[in-house]
Amino acid sequence: MKDEELVELLAPIVADLGLECWGVEYRPSAGNSLLRVYIDVPDRPVTVDDCEAASREISAALDVDDPIKGHYTLEVSSPGLDRPLFTPAQFQRFVGERVKVAVNLPVGGRRRFQGVLAAAGDEAIVLAVDGGEATIAYSNIQGARLMPDYVALGLAPADKPKGSGKAPTKAKKA
Repeated sequence: MKDEELVELLAPIVADLGLECWGVEYRPSAGNSLLRVYIDVPDRPVTVDDCEAASREISAALDVDDPIKGHYTLEVSSPGLDRPLFTPAQFQRFVGERVKVAVNLPVGGRRRFQGVLAAAGDEAIVLAVDGGEATIAYSNIQGARLMPDYVALGLAPADKPKGSGKAPTKAKKA
C-alpha cells in the first residue's frame, strides 16, 4: 500500500480526534515493517496523550481494514522541528526556510540538496542552493525535511569551553 493511500485511510481518523495527519511513512521490510504516522496540532504542541489516543484509534482501524499484510510496527509521533514535508501545501507553508531534499533521479547531477526553499508551486519546488537554483518536481522527491536554525530558536547547546583541544596529560613519575 502506498503512503498516499494510507493517508487517505488514516487522516479522517486522526481528524476525529481534533488532530492533523501531517504525513505517513510506510517502510516495508522482510522481517518487521514500519508504519510511522506524524500528527500535528495547529495551535499547540503535540502531547504524549495525543500520540497515545491517535495510536489506539489508528491501530483499531488498521485491524479492521487490514491494509498492510504481515507484521509491522505502528509509530505515532509529532513531526518535530525538523519536520518532514509531504504535500505541496506543506512546502508552500515553509517557503523561505532551510530544507534538505533527497531525490529519486538526479537533478543537475545531484541527488541530495540543502538550501532555502525559494518557491513551491503545484508541481515543483525551487531551492536556492550553492548560489543558484534547482527546480525539483514533487514526483521526484524521495524525502524532504526542514532544517531548523537551533541557534535562532535558542535551542542550541552551550558553546564549548575554549582550550587547546588537547586532552590533559598525566604527570610522569621521576
